[in-house]
Amino acid sequence: MIPRVRFAHLPTPIEPLPRLGAALGGARLWVKRDDLTGLAGGGNKTRKLEYILAEAQANGARTLITVGAVQSNHCRQTAALAARYGLGCILVLSGEREDQPSGNVLLDRLFGAEIIYCAAEERNQVLQQVFEEAWVAGKRPYLIPLGASTPVGAFGYVTAFEEFLNQGVEVDWIVVASSSAGTQAGLMLAALKAGWAGKILGISIDHPAAELQLRVAELVNEAAERIGSKIHCQPVDVMVNDQYLGKGYGIPSSEEIEAIRLFARYEGLLLDPVYTGRAAAALIDLIRKGYFKPQERILFWHTGGTPALFAERYRLLLAE
Repeated sequence: MIPRVRFAHLPTPIEPLPRLGAALGGARLWVKRDDLTGLAGGGNKTRKLEYILAEAQANGARTLITVGAVQSNHCRQTAALAARYGLGCILVLSGEREDQPSGNVLLDRLFGAEIIYCAAEERNQVLQQVFEEAWVAGKRPYLIPLGASTPVGAFGYVTAFEEFLNQGVEVDWIVVASSSAGTQAGLMLAALKAGWAGKILGISIDHPAAELQLRVAELVNEAAERIGSKIHCQPVDVMVNDQYLGKGYGIPSSEEIEAIRLFARYEGLLLDPVYTGRAAAALIDLIRKGYFKPQERILFWHTGGTPALFAERYRLLLAE
């Protein structure tokens, strides 16, 4: 049993998307609402942080340190978690400081996190330096890697998949945004344990398929080892589509903007401009191209991130 501190709002609902499905030619669509996990606007990292926090507490941590892009959903949820449990929080964000904080950065500051900005290529070096300085200062820091994607964090999505099975909604496909690999790895490990017959397709947000497949497989195997499972995953077993990287991380394409609008206007459902917007654009394009069979049922796993919609940099992109 992997230790866990329960604070997420679970189970998250599974909802049909009939109007969007009809607009896409009769596609059979559902959504798993992990934008409703409850911590500071929700998102997939909340599930991971239930396990990460338990490990941090076991190590006597008094400060959480983590890393991400300026509009990081993971950092926002970590900052909220630290505030809730009376811990310090230091965020190392790659990107430029905003004169007027918006979106996730506004929330990071509201939760009282200390924010350190740096260039993307310096991020790992700065992160290590920040950790060492916090340790010397007696802050008892606990370092959470990018996206909380560790073998321990992946268990958030092992239990998420078990939750999905218990909800009794039968689907043939799960489509999910995949970046730091932990969410897809947890889903895959649980699916392999359960002998699930469906397929899990990760839509890469920012990595070539081969790189992401390798990382997902590594996390599956490391997490399986933690629980004494003999499951072994090869990179070739991991389904990843990297054809929707567009102009790069955090730069929405016209297809992503269309996807955000379609989900909003047909289902009243908000996506974010970095992760779920890209994954939804891929889903829509694959449906239009006939990638899925007409009778196949598809679950879009919503990983949250909607506060980023309110970042200043995205307002003009989403304007009419």
